[in-house]
Amino acid sequence: MADNLPTEFDVVVVGTGLPESIIAAACARSGQRVLHVDSRNYYGGNWASFSFSGLLSWIKENQQKTDLSDECEDWRKLILEDEEAIPLSSKDKTIQHVEDFCFGDQDSAEGVEEAGALPKLPVFGAPGAQGVSPASEENPTAEGISLGSEQSPAAEGAEKENPAAESPGEEPQSPEAEQAPGTEDGAGAAPGTGAAPSAASGESAPEPAKTETVPSENAAQEPKKITYSQIVREGRRFNIDLVSKLLYSRGLLIDLLIKSNVSRYAEFKNATRVLAFREGKVEQVPCSRADVFNSRQLTMVEKRMLMKFLTFCLDYEEHPEEYQDYESSTFAQFLQTRKLSPSLQHFILHSIAMVSETESSTLEGLQATKKFLQCLGRYGNTPFLFPLYGQGEIPQCFCRLCAVFGGIYCLRHAVRCLVLDRASGRCKAIVDHFGQRINANYFIVEDSYLSESTCTNVCYRQISRAVLITDQSLLNTDSEQQVSVLTVPPLEQGRAAVCVIELCSSTMTCMKDTYLVHLTCPSTKTAREDLEPVVQKLFNLNTEKESENEELEKPRVLWAVYFNMRDSSGVEKSSYVGLPSNVYVCSGPDSALGNDCAVKQAETIFQEMFPTEEFCPPPPNPEDIIYDEDENEPEESGLNNSPETKPESSAEESSSGDGAAVTKEE
Repeated sequence: MADNLPTEFDVVVVGTGLPESIIAAACARSGQRVLHVDSRNYYGGNWASFSFSGLLSWIKENQQKTDLSDECEDWRKLILEDEEAIPLSSKDKTIQHVEDFCFGDQDSAEGVEEAGALPKLPVFGAPGAQGVSPASEENPTAEGISLGSEQSPAAEGAEKENPAAESPGEEPQSPEAEQAPGTEDGAGAAPGTGAAPSAASGESAPEPAKTETVPSENAAQEPKKITYSQIVREGRRFNIDLVSKLLYSRGLLIDLLIKSNVSRYAEFKNATRVLAFREGKVEQVPCSRADVFNSRQLTMVEKRMLMKFLTFCLDYEEHPEEYQDYESSTFAQFLQTRKLSPSLQHFILHSIAMVSETESSTLEGLQATKKFLQCLGRYGNTPFLFPLYGQGEIPQCFCRLCAVFGGIYCLRHAVRCLVLDRASGRCKAIVDHFGQRINANYFIVEDSYLSESTCTNVCYRQISRAVLITDQSLLNTDSEQQVSVLTVPPLEQGRAAVCVIELCSSTMTCMKDTYLVHLTCPSTKTAREDLEPVVQKLFNLNTEKESENEELEKPRVLWAVYFNMRDSSGVEKSSYVGLPSNVYVCSGPDSALGNDCAVKQAETIFQEMFPTEEFCPPPPNPEDIIYDEDENEPEESGLNNSPETKPESSAEESSSGDGAAVTKEE
């Protein structure tokens, strides 16, 4: 049981965010004994994804800011005379200013139950019902891209049972939890069981089990009317990310997923278009060679100028004479010298390079443009991929790799303190909420678990986030199934540009006939103050029917939430007070579009701990595994199963569709 864990480990990891999960997987893969705990009851921390009811519970929890219950108030008695305790925080203070709005009849949802939900259990702090897998009603399918050289058994369980989508306060109900590799007597829940996309031809979204929508006679012109009660009923169709990111197709995370073969636990969908907001209108940006020459919004002269500049950016290092006179200038000023039209300058600055107009230097802009162009064409017409079922799948995939190689997982398992040995100055153990001491050589702690006294010298930045559910796309085209990326330039001086990611139902993040829109920017004020002006520019917030024609053309917001999230990236370890040398701190999500910061941090920490070990090497071939003579069956070594020795129960389901299997390019 979780209150009777082994007392000796090599590495203890506190928190299940992306950097921590990558480190845990790398350590377990290199043969270390890993204990991975989280005081929350879901995987991912601030990288998690929630169903709609799960997100409502998360909102309520963060608005109330209730402290976690203390099951062991006298843990200080466990500290010996030659030891010192470094208390950890029991309250998550990384989320602030949470405000949610329903732009419809909220009363109509009273008494409406989530489709497929189990009866509510009398569990402490469980405001929402725990649901069963949507696959039990009907198996949703999506066209996905599998990274790696083989078809992806995305969850090896064939069902979408997302621990990250569970309502706060409830035990994960995964049917695989009891047999999850790397758990002892059910001490841990099965990580990664949320990633169960089965590839199928077409981009059809899952059909809701029940619907109140009455088809309109003008259905071709008008979006279907979606009510709040429908959103509640189909809440398990939503997988709403706390942090909004995309994967660059040649980024560090994609390379790591392929190298470590973790990619088989998830599937991905291309971002299908890059948009720009200019002169009050949303336009599609031509970014590939084919897009440029097929574009009707550019003149022939503009097409030539754009292609010439993009070709220069691909090998700008070889032509320093072209830019060295402008190294001290901003990228926007450099673009003005390149004989580019105003519209081309806007496209390159805000939609391709995606850098600040006033702060980014010429070199930063050229580097960002080159990165964008290098990622084109690897998996599609844009540089970006999005994981089906949300960003919260990625930490779970690495947790699963760790569990496969012997890691032990415990959710809802709080750590009270780190135990410091005064003689050596190193951390020697943790004390958990059961009062158990667990010894280890290295300790990884997510920033949000550190106490105020430890972080007293740290100056944190903030990220402003908004999540909207809308009834139509920002830019309607023949295809409804579009994944769009849009950068909105600052609406006034002193503000930051806002990154907008719009997801369709075939990403498995929202119900049919709706779109999930994420807005992100570095904070200057509260999230609502930062982002609401952009929302008003792009969307119709009026709930009444009487709206101007211009407003009627915009997508209508059905529901919205705003919140500020702490950005702890870039904080030096020396900024934390009193941390021993064998305690490493992982940051939460940053405001960048990609995940490079998390991957770099994970690799740096791993190499500091184990400088002679390879970081997340490829898994061994089953034929090359040599078992000890006293082992009759490989299965008997329950904590050491390699991924290939797991039963491939979902191989048929995973290969039943036309999802593209993508191999790594040499």
